[in-house]
Amino acid sequence: MRLKEALLRSNVLFISWAVIASFGVYFCMYAFRKPFNAGTYQGLELWDIGYKAILIVSQVAGYTLSKFAGIKVISELRANSRIRLIIGLILVAEVALLFFGLVPFPYNFIFLFINGLPLGMVYGVVFSFLEGRKFTEMLAMGLNISVVVASGILKTIYIEVHKLVPGVSEFWMPFLMGMLFLPLFFLCVWMLSMIPAPTSEDVSLRTERMPMSRADKFKVMKQLGFPILCLVICYAVLVVGRDFRDNFTIEIWNELDANWASSVLSTTEMITGIIVLVIIGTLAFVRDNLIGFRLTILILIAGMFITGLSTFLFKRDIISGFYWMLLTGLGMFLSYTILQSVVFERMIALFRVKANAGYFVYICESVGYLGSVGLLLYKEFFMKHLSWSNVLMQFSYLQFVLALFLLSASMIYFEWYRSNKQNVTETPFAAA
Repeated sequence: MRLKEALLRSNVLFISWAVIASFGVYFCMYAFRKPFNAGTYQGLELWDIGYKAILIVSQVAGYTLSKFAGIKVISELRANSRIRLIIGLILVAEVALLFFGLVPFPYNFIFLFINGLPLGMVYGVVFSFLEGRKFTEMLAMGLNISVVVASGILKTIYIEVHKLVPGVSEFWMPFLMGMLFLPLFFLCVWMLSMIPAPTSEDVSLRTERMPMSRADKFKVMKQLGFPILCLVICYAVLVVGRDFRDNFTIEIWNELDANWASSVLSTTEMITGIIVLVIIGTLAFVRDNLIGFRLTILILIAGMFITGLSTFLFKRDIISGFYWMLLTGLGMFLSYTILQSVVFERMIALFRVKANAGYFVYICESVGYLGSVGLLLYKEFFMKHLSWSNVLMQFSYLQFVLALFLLSASMIYFEWYRSNKQNVTETPFAAA
């Protein structure tokens, strides 16, 4: 097609197109997943637990199972099945939100579990269009930024839309939000479908990304199992902290400032998004895969340091609640997005293993969201009287200590492995 030919001829057009398409699809996915968190479900309880916590646990449980399924589905996904799969996933999620509105409390929580089941695989499908290219870091910027900014923006939209239609209950608002974003989702999926396959130059620089067999998975884990395990645990800790902060942003802000405005949700996440965008985009100009890989680990450590330091400063009243929420979000999202979209991409390119990034990311995410459910339940049963902000502070410290140890251990192993292998490439690649 002429459009695909034009995308292949112009790097600027290709990068812009892929960034917009991936951002749009994943931003819209959040419209089917996150807006219900903006509701408070005040006064509603089930089994002596706040109903909002029940809803979040239900959806995250479905989302977690989706991540475990994605280890197989995404790692073995063929290019000609991507579009059908992603459309089917979103439509199932929206139908579940319809029944969430139709079925009365307290029986409708099961439909948020069903809503989460398909949504966990959307990231892997979108990233499969972007990985294994000389511009992958730039192409993934849209996807990464949507992870950072979508939740805050959509919660703001939810609050403002609910003001315009106050008669719509908190149980129907998620379905309404999904319907509002469904047309934009279809447009962006079409844009994704127009992205050309990786070129021969992409393959030579970043290796070909093929569906993985069981033998491929066993081989790569035999070679790099220990550092991957360290990264998986680190990622899991990041997911737990990021998800807790995101799910209970409303409650945390209520504790920090009784008079906070809904616009603060968008402001903090937009600032974070811009900073993350610049840092990840800059990595695309690092020509050497070895240097690029080392830089990603250092950025991961820096992100965790920002989270821990900002919590320390806030506890001592050196910075305000606004800057604490901004900096904890920045540290968590920076580390999360680097590990999710860049570390494994560079690792595959550097060590020339037969794999795709989706396989590693979904191992990480399945464990991470399992931990997220665990923290929610632990808070409800054992930390019931501890404030949401205090839970986040304590976890920020734990996150920093664990991440520093795990990332150091993984980097030592990677350096040892590289020095003992002759097939590692440090091939420069062209920047945009």
